[in-house]
Amino acid sequence: MTEITVAALQLAFTNDIHANIKAVSELVREAAGKGAQVVLPPELFEGEYFCRVEDESLFANARPANEHKAVLAMQHLAADLGIHIPTSFFEADGPHFYNSLAMIGPDGRIEGVYRKSHIPDGPGYEEKFYFRPGNTGFKVWNGPGAKIGVGVCWDQWYPETARAMMLMGAEVLFYPTAIGSEPHDDSLDTARLWRRAMVGHAVSNVVPVVAANRVGTEHGQTFYGTSFITDERGDILAELDREETGVIVAKLDLERIKRHRAAFGFFRDRRPELYGRLVEDI
Repeated sequence: MTEITVAALQLAFTNDIHANIKAVSELVREAAGKGAQVVLPPELFEGEYFCRVEDESLFANARPANEHKAVLAMQHLAADLGIHIPTSFFEADGPHFYNSLAMIGPDGRIEGVYRKSHIPDGPGYEEKFYFRPGNTGFKVWNGPGAKIGVGVCWDQWYPETARAMMLMGAEVLFYPTAIGSEPHDDSLDTARLWRRAMVGHAVSNVVPVVAANRVGTEHGQTFYGTSFITDERGDILAELDREETGVIVAKLDLERIKRHRAAFGFFRDRRPELYGRLVEDI
């Protein structure tokens, strides 16, 4: 197989997990109907983005992967459609809690769980109250003819995340996201920065990038959508605006991408012996 068709979803959520799962499922089916083999929903689509506040009662919503309603629903859907669905969820593991992603394969099985490595902490995004830093390391999975890597939201700002997954063999990078307005600064609009960061990963690694964000306003916090798919040169293949609900789909030529990556020489010319400072504390 020399081509892979990928999709990203964009929509708004409420605190009704069943309604959210239903809405995501409808868009997943639409994407699959357009030929998508890997379909990416946004981060933590089980409900509203709860990390805007610190509320200990919300820990009750976390579940292990094999018991979480969103994961179970996507398992059934993936098996029915024969597709991959990287599924973000609030994970409980004994006394520990993580912002996690279950990679669900076309047979409906969980192929592995990635726990978000970089955990933000700031006004409106107080994730350190809820989540431990991930302990899985970065993950790459065998997809439909291509290895796929997934980082979760705040991971997408770190070039190390993308490069690590590339060195593990990733051929397409996916980033489920929940990002929008900054409650402490009405003048700060990070939508263009958010996109530029990931387009930079596409260019510097010669790899397509798929990003899925939510939209809508939740308790005064507005999520700005702008979900997109780039090719390996960072050119936008498909995108949504700040308010749209919908699906974007793109077909990627893996052989062409492989040739382009080799021709640029970024991996040929790496100098790992010079990069020790990157793994030292500041």
